[in-house]
Amino acid sequence: MSETQHIVFQPYLWKNHTLQPGTAIACRTVEDGQRRMDKARAGLLSLDGAVLVRMAVDEELGDYGEPEYLATMGDIPGMEDDMSA
Repeated sequence: MSETQHIVFQPYLWKNHTLQPGTAIACRTVEDGQRRMDKARAGLLSLDGAVLVRMAVDEELGDYGEPEYLATMGDIPGMEDDMSA
């Protein structure tokens, strides 16, 4: 198995009264993702919400592990009850 760690910054934007996902950004490190989250929290990025997740991925098998939520900010669809971070 060649399992690797993926860190993803997922932004969200309100469009036509609906919260829509923006383009997910693959981060090289957790620190890189945290810097993006810090910019979003400081209002330097035009986002209504964002989530930073880490997950184990085995690309050979197409197997994706459960996401570990590292940080959130603002409006995120369906996360109110699922979030423990």
